[in-house]
Amino acid sequence: MPIPAQVTPHEGLTRLNALPRHAAEQALHTCCASRAWAQRLAAHRPYPDLDALLAAADEASYDLRPADITEALVRESLPLPPVAAVYSAAHTALAAAHAAYQDRFGHAFVVCLDDTAPDEALDHLLSALRDRLGNDREEERVLAADELRRLARGRIVRLVRNFPDLLSVQERPHPAAAPAAADRTAERQSVGNSPYVPV
Repeated sequence: MPIPAQVTPHEGLTRLNALPRHAAEQALHTCCASRAWAQRLAAHRPYPDLDALLAAADEASYDLRPADITEALVRESLPLPPVAAVYSAAHTALAAAHAAYQDRFGHAFVVCLDDTAPDEALDHLLSALRDRLGNDREEERVLAADELRRLARGRIVRLVRNFPDLLSVQERPHPAAAPAAADRTAERQSVGNSPYVPV
């Protein structure tokens, strides 16, 4: 299959700026699953450059209310490094640590791996999971919110760089409710949500 054409950040941002508001919200919602966050970023268009969009995204992330953070966390899933799927022992260890985390905190473990080399991702993920299991709920909530912010930044960069793949988003209905797990996976893939792509 041919490799999809990519646009420069400037071109992708121009297209994002030009989307109808509901379509822009939907596209941005794939970067952070808080509706308030996506609505705020869509409402403040146009952005002159990618840095301005990322700064606005950071500001919106810092202003999220507890209910907004909960909404975003519900739609996250544990990033699975490719090596974890190959080695059953690694997969088992990761699944056990993640189950313990979910039991303790009530949501998926979130961590941004954008700056982590692929061959170090599994070790980093397991280490971070085990370290953060010792946090109290409030401390972990703060860390999870910051990881959501970092994830959103990387996803925005990939959204803008791969924007031609998202042009069909204009034709989709505005979602009234959270999508099923398969739909969430498709959304994340649409923004190139590989945690191993440097931003």
